[in-house]
Amino acid sequence: MDTLTQAAATRPLDFFWFLPTSGDGRYLGSDRGNRQPDNAYLREIAVATDRLGYDGVLLPTGQFCEDSWITAASVAPFTRRLKYLVAIRPGVATPAHYARQAAALDRLSEGRLLLNVVVGGNPKELAGDGIDLAHDERYRQADDFLRIWRALMAGEEVDFRGRHLWAKGGRTLFPPVQRPHPPLYFGGSSDAALDLATDQCEMYLTWGEPPAQVAEKIERVRALARAKGRTMRFGIRLHLIVRETEAEAWAAADRLISHLTDETIAAAQARLASESDSVGQRRMTALHGGRRDRLEVSPNLWAGVGLVRQGAGTALVGDPETVAARIREYQALGIDTVIASGYPHLEEAYNVADLLFPALGRGTGNWGEGAFPASGDRGGFASRSGIGAGHSL
Repeated sequence: MDTLTQAAATRPLDFFWFLPTSGDGRYLGSDRGNRQPDNAYLREIAVATDRLGYDGVLLPTGQFCEDSWITAASVAPFTRRLKYLVAIRPGVATPAHYARQAAALDRLSEGRLLLNVVVGGNPKELAGDGIDLAHDERYRQADDFLRIWRALMAGEEVDFRGRHLWAKGGRTLFPPVQRPHPPLYFGGSSDAALDLATDQCEMYLTWGEPPAQVAEKIERVRALARAKGRTMRFGIRLHLIVRETEAEAWAAADRLISHLTDETIAAAQARLASESDSVGQRRMTALHGGRRDRLEVSPNLWAGVGLVRQGAGTALVGDPETVAARIREYQALGIDTVIASGYPHLEEAYNVADLLFPALGRGTGNWGEGAFPASGDRGGFASRSGIGAGHSL
């Protein structure tokens, strides 16, 4: 184990959750029990994850999501420690516009902003945002974008002319709290994506592929970064289905896709194949091939979410000790950040904190520390006698 991998394996994991800004529910591919992403519900999830001891939340971007920047700004004042990993999409707005927004949101949140660079993998969706570039050319545009953006955030006056973007006399007057800029997170599996990540970003994210594939990807990124005199941190994005027993966890996984028809799966897979040029998406789809009978793609790694969902399509499924052991396997490869989610996100945030956090050696939040008696002195829940206060046999 090299020094960087050893450091990742021994440092405490950063553990993030997800704000479902495109909607939530108990069943994939079904309108049954759907929850709209109204601000009150998203705020409820943010407040809960803050209290439960999560380090941050990821906010996605796209045509089917509420705006990540406005959502983060609206819920951040209701939380204390929670960080906000907000999507920044090069090409949708100018680097100067995003620099001013990022500095303002970093100040509003008192230094709790993180940025997820999303170049995008769906040309049809990108065309709706006015971006008409081939796959690799989008990453060249993103390189121009980040060079201007990083210089502005560092307080420089920027004169730059690149292949796609330019700035003359660019500057920002109000700096961010985090200097020189809030950290940049990035995920992508193509050669162009890896080149951009190792040039411009601090954290490389992978979707939840089997450990051997994640190890190969991490080594590629490390080698590229090393050749450029840089080091990278690594994170993983996946879903979690944690229950007290293995049987309960697998039953919950089956229930999540219990309303999916074969026709729905086939239509979703056809759409992903025709609309996406993402190398990462192809890797996700190849894990299961759209088949229900090959969803456990690695021990406890279940690809059922990817039958109909683009992007992160795998979940770790099992009891707390088993899921913790699987996470430790990724940590041993160099992963130091987990960005997780589960359906529905409010209830599953509690499940993961209650069941998995202790198995990982993590505490939960302490907003109410000192406000209640010790658990052994409480009636009803966790009382020594098991008899609620004020009740008798």
